[in-house]
Order: sequence, then C-alpha cells, then structure tokens
Amino acid sequence: MILLNPKKHVRKYSDNKSRDIMLKTIEFFENKGLRSIKDDDHKRVWYREYLDFIKENKIFATLLTPSKYSDDPDARWDTYRNCEFNEIIAFYGLAYWYTWQVTILGLGPIWMSKNEGIKKKAAKALKEGGIFAFGLSERDHGADVYSTEMTLTPKGEGRYVANGEKYYIGNGNEAAMVSTFAKIAGTGEYAFFVANFKRPEYELKKNVCDSQNYVANYVLHDYPVTDAEILVRGDEALHTALNTVNVGKYNLGWASIGICTHAFYEAINHAANRVLYGMHVTDFPHVKQMFTDAYCRLVAMKLVALRTSDYQRTASIDDRRYLLYNPVVKMKVTSQGEDVITTLWDVIAAKGFEKDTYFEMAARDIRALPRLEGTVHVNIALIVKFMDNYFFNPGKFPEIGKIMHTRSDEFLFNQGPARGLGRIQFHDYRHVFDQFDIPNVKVFQEQIEVFKQFLATATPDDEQKKDIDFLMSLGEIFTLVVYGQLMLEEARLQELEADLIDQIFDVMVRDFSRFAVGLYGKQSSTPEQMEYCLKMIRKSAADKRRYENIWTNHVHALKDTYAMNE
Repeated sequence: MILLNPKKHVRKYSDNKSRDIMLKTIEFFENKGLRSIKDDDHKRVWYREYLDFIKENKIFATLLTPSKYSDDPDARWDTYRNCEFNEIIAFYGLAYWYTWQVTILGLGPIWMSKNEGIKKKAAKALKEGGIFAFGLSERDHGADVYSTEMTLTPKGEGRYVANGEKYYIGNGNEAAMVSTFAKIAGTGEYAFFVANFKRPEYELKKNVCDSQNYVANYVLHDYPVTDAEILVRGDEALHTALNTVNVGKYNLGWASIGICTHAFYEAINHAANRVLYGMHVTDFPHVKQMFTDAYCRLVAMKLVALRTSDYQRTASIDDRRYLLYNPVVKMKVTSQGEDVITTLWDVIAAKGFEKDTYFEMAARDIRALPRLEGTVHVNIALIVKFMDNYFFNPGKFPEIGKIMHTRSDEFLFNQGPARGLGRIQFHDYRHVFDQFDIPNVKVFQEQIEVFKQFLATATPDDEQKKDIDFLMSLGEIFTLVVYGQLMLEEARLQELEADLIDQIFDVMVRDFSRFAVGLYGKQSSTPEQMEYCLKMIRKSAADKRRYENIWTNHVHALKDTYAMNE
C-alpha cells in the first residue's frame, strides 16, 4: 500500500530495530486512543506520557544520534528511517511531530559543530530521553539571522555573558540544550552556543501559542557562557543556521503526509457510509471527483517526499541537488496538504468541525506547515535560483536508486558553506518524462516545453526579476515541473500502476493551467509572455475507464480499511 495504514503495517525495513520502533509507536498511539488524544489536544496537555514513551524506548536516541556518537549498533541518523517516523507521529497528531521536529533543529548546530564535548553530552542527553531546541527566531526579526539581537559579550579567559530574547522556540521549556544563535558584541561575529533552561539566568517568559506544544519566549540575562559551550563562530555559524534549516524543512512535508492520510481515512469512512437523498454521498459525481483528486494529490506528495530522501542520502559537495528538492518538499508538499484537507472538508462539511474527530485537528494543523521553517514565498524565492541551470545547463550524474541502507547520513552535518546555489547543476529532467508513454504525462511535457520557450524567448526582464509577486507565479510553475520529475522517478522505482500515474497528471495538468492563468494576469506580464501563458493552458486527457479504475480500486477501496481505536 502506498498510504500508511497502522492496522496493516507491513512495510519493509532494513533491520529489526527500525521495525520495532515503528510498531511500538503505532501501538502506543492506538492504545492511547483517539478520545484521549483529542482530550489532551483540547486541554492543551503537555505530552509527558509520549515523552516518557520516547525515553523508555530510547527512540530519539536511536533515530537522531549519528552512529559515531553512540554505543548502540542501531543508532544512526538515517533519513529514510526518519521519514517513516515523521509520517507515523504526524498521523496521530502534529503536536507529537512538532517536539521531534524542533529536537532535530536543535541538534543540527550540535552535530554540525566541531565541539566534541558538547556532541558527547548531546548523545548522553538523548539516551536519557532529552529533547532539544533551536534558538534562532526573535520576536521582531523572525528568522532573519542578519538582524539577530542576542549578544555574547566577552569577559576574558574564554568567558562570556549572553543577553537577549528569543521567540517561537519549540521545546524551550524543557530542552536539554537550546542551540542559541547570537552575535558577539563589538564585532558582529556570528556564533552558536548551547543554553540550559534550568539556569537562573534563563527566564522562560511564556508559551506564545495556545497549544499542547510549548513554543517558548525566553530571555537570557547575563547568562554565563564559556568556550566549552560555544558550538561555532563566524561565517560558519551563519552557514550552520541555514544548513540546519535545509535539513529540518524537509520534515514538514512528511508531517503533511501523515495528517492528510489520517484525515482521508476518516473522510472516506464518513462519506461512504452516509446516505443523502437516497444515495451514498460517495455516489455523487462531484464527490467522487473531489475524493479522487485528493487521493492523487496525497499519493504524489508521498512519492515526491520519498524520492527526495534518496537525494539527501547520496548528497556530497559535488552533488547538492537536494538543495532544490528539499524546499520543493517543504513548499509544495505542505501546500498540497492544504489542498487535500480543503477538498476533503468540502465533502464532509460540518463533520469537519466536530470535536471528537481527528479531522478537527487536521483542519487546524495543516495550515501551520507551509508557514514554518520559512514560508512558501521564501522557499519559492529560493527555488527560482536554480531555474536556469535546471532547464538550460544540465549536468551528468550517475543514476540514483532507492537508498534504504543502514547508515548514518553524515554529509548532512558536513554540508559546507551555504552559498553558490546558482552554480548547482541537475540531471536532465526530460529523461524520466520520456520513459512514460502516458497521455497526461505527455500533455504535461508539452506544457513544460512552452514554459521553457517562455523563459528562453520572453525572458523576464530585470524589473520582473525584482518583482516578488511575479516571481511567485513563475516559481509555482517551475516547482510543479520539478515536482513532476521527482514523482515520476519514484513512481518508476515503485512500479506504480500506469492508470494512477495518468490520473495524478490529470490533476497536475489542471494545476499547470491554473498557474499559467495566474502568470498571465500579473500586472507586469508582457504581451509576448501572455501569449505563451495562453499556450500553457491545456485540457487533461480524459479517460472514463481509467477514472473508474482509480475510483473503484484505489479510492473507494479505502472505505472502512482504517479507523483509529477509540
């Protein structure tokens, strides 16, 4: 099965420990039950029970400790395995995923540093059940690292005092270490150091969100820091901040996948068993179409996220393609998640508001993911930097298969300077498209070629390149092309049914046309550009047999296959 079904979890794992972690996690949540999860959510209960489970089974220690820092033979930072855990915990609730996500962010500067003493302490804290935090954002500046006001003032003999305030810092109430970004007073030099919430100079002001998570606002008042607590300094600290986000943002796509999958089961169960006007709700043609579109979007989300993990795991200083694919997952998979939930909500209507449903949480939480670790527009602005090389200057790379090996992904913590994005090359995207003789894939290819001609002959001028609103529309189309490439690569590895691929691209052709209309309507678009936009608008290739096959054997077939234990 493509989608996660905790009641039939029969996935392949490369080792028994990984399987044990996933099955135990599923068992924990199914035993806890939906009613208890919802009660905790409504009462904003800190998830001590969950963290105790993580501690007892050393789950974060196993999944988030690079092998060289652990005596456990099963411990490693394995992106593929972490994807599985991402999906499972988000399936049961975003709160459980969030404490994991900010722990990953907090560990990023630690594992990327050369401070071996802190690394050993972090490994020990993980083994003891510790969680971590990433002290980057500030109230007035968000994640604008250049404007950070947290300062380290030198006091001589390797001693400093830290002063400043951080905001939006998940786990800031209990983190074993808070990786805190600052500038050194008098020099403007960047630095990361670790802080501890137990010290009296660490003031925990409040939780800035009304949720189970503790999203901290904390202040450091002459907080003592020594050289032994500094992780990294100078430009390397700036690159560490950006590289940590590069790794962490990818996980947000998996959170969307987990949430949407659970919500889909709940929605199809409700609609397929509900009779209105003498018909099951799922017999209405528009409902069938909405469920089919939502299913296709969800499957594509998962295929793209899976394929991107392969590029992360094989990355090197000479192959940084993941720096495009990660923000595509962050921006596109999460925004597709919003589309999935909105479509399902249009079907189940008032049911989506009921306090006893998982959907009530999903409808609220799915909105957060495109807006964390850099908003959609920030990630599109990043993505368009790769566009010229992607289309017009491909490189040669060995073909990458499915990477499920039991190894630590060490390069993620040795990425080097976060610069030179415009020089990164990619393999020729056309290769994978040419392998599929499928109607809607062919239509999509034709749209791509028109877009490529747009870029080559109606090239945006200097003013348009400065117009973020114009670039957003341009970036949406480019992102869709990359999304299609990654989706097809994974579909080939999974040997996905041709009808399902065709139906997914039925949706993507319509999306391409919609984005072309948006670009056409921009105030600065020229007559020549508008003409190309009109040529991008295409009708999907319809096939009644294909559509009924996907509806009957993929979508409606999910009815009553999963419901969470009460």
